[in-house]
Amino acid sequence: MPVIERRQNRNLPQINENIRYPKIRVIDTDGGQLGILTPSEALRLAEEKELDLVLVSDKADPPVCRVMDYGKYKFEQEKKAREAKRKQH
Repeated sequence: MPVIERRQNRNLPQINENIRYPKIRVIDTDGGQLGILTPSEALRLAEEKELDLVLVSDKADPPVCRVMDYGKYKFEQEKKAREAKRKQH
């Protein structure tokens, strides 16, 4: 794997099956807490809603994950980055 590709992967959040913690705090799409669950339980809940489980904070104890549409989230983050870059010039 090229060095550039590895760096880009490191910046991406962990999603779905890539979340490797014994217990995680799960937040619903509305911002409400679903509680502390195992990643497999949380992933099952996300899949029932046809959404993704995304790690948003690995510094917390337990780590915090959110149920969301990852494609939409990624698009919004890229859009914010483009707008911020445009404002700098």
